[in-house]
Order: sequence, then C-alpha cells, then structure tokens
Amino acid sequence: MALDQQVCDELLNTTRSVRKRLDLTKPVAREVIDECLQLAVQAPTGSNVQGWRWIVIDDSDKRAALAALYRRSAEGYLSAASEQASSGTNAQTQRVFSSAMYLMEHLHEVPVHLIPCIQGNPPNGLAGAGFYASIYPAVWSFQLALRARGLGSCLTTLHLAHADEAAALLGIPDGITQTALLPVAYTVGTDFKLAKRSPVSEITHWNSWG
Repeated sequence: MALDQQVCDELLNTTRSVRKRLDLTKPVAREVIDECLQLAVQAPTGSNVQGWRWIVIDDSDKRAALAALYRRSAEGYLSAASEQASSGTNAQTQRVFSSAMYLMEHLHEVPVHLIPCIQGNPPNGLAGAGFYASIYPAVWSFQLALRARGLGSCLTTLHLAHADEAAALLGIPDGITQTALLPVAYTVGTDFKLAKRSPVSEITHWNSWG
C-alpha cells in the first residue's frame, strides 16, 4: 500500500516542540499513551535489543515532584540563557527561551510526563553513540504519533541533573538510564507550521566537506 506522501510530509514538517500550547486542562487517557508507545516501539533499535523502558507519570504529586527537580536545574540555566537571547537580535531564539521559561513554570500542570529509559549504563566511545541511538528514534516516533492524535510534547533533559532523585521517586532500579522527560498534553489548536531552518543547500556536503 502506497503511503500518502502529502500527509506524511505534513506530519514531519509540523511536529514541533510544544510548550506554551500544551492544554493544561484536558485529561489524556492512558489508552492514547499506550497507542503512541505501541507505534514508538516499531522504531529501530541497536542489534534489536529493545532495551527501552517507558515511565509514564500521571500522578499529580509525582508530577509536581519531577517539576521541582526540573526547576532546580532550569532556573539558573534558562534565566541566564533567556537574558542573553533577549540582548541579541534573533527573535526565534528569544521565543524558544520564552517558551522554555513558561514550561518550567507550568510543568507540574502538564497532565502526563513521560521518561524514556534504556537498560544499561552509557558506555564510552562508539558504543555510547549506539546506546542513545537505540532510544531516541523511538522517542521521535512517539512524538509523531502524538501529533497525529492532536497531542504535543517536547524533549527535555534538565531533570537529568537530578536523575538519582527522580529514580528514587519513581522506583527506577539501578542499571536503567533515564534519557529525557517529555511533557505530554493535547495541544491548543493543531495549526502548527514549518519552523525557520537554514537552507539544506547551505548545510549539506556531497562526497567531501566543503
């Protein structure tokens, strides 16, 4: 069966990192998360190990605790970065940091948090690249599946500075590595557009650099 290229391109072109347009009031059914994860685990994984594990948090107290860990990392970093962006002329960068600050303030209100994990500890060198390459394609597939259902998310990593505390909170055992935290919610509207990006001709090299 041939895929609808226009629909596929629209999905890929308009799946954005969503922060300010997350609907903080609409519940997300567990069945919807399960559907998206079922699609996510069709992603490639190194040696077909399938070492991914997914922690889904919809408990309000645990979401609040995770948001507090996130804030401890985010406050200093985002405040400094936002101030630096405000002094520049790049409007897009200013909007990104503004929305990141918004997420920090409202993360506890987002109805679902998802922490993608992978079995093992990150090795050094070439094996380390393969380690994360076995989880991030599935994360992106999850985000695409969300978009197709009217939900949104963004990939954050700031809570990882306190990964041990998050592990204790959630009962994550030793030997399991947290790789991100995704706030998940329905979006306010679905009219997302293409992001501004450098022309491919300026960033692509054929056969050699330059």
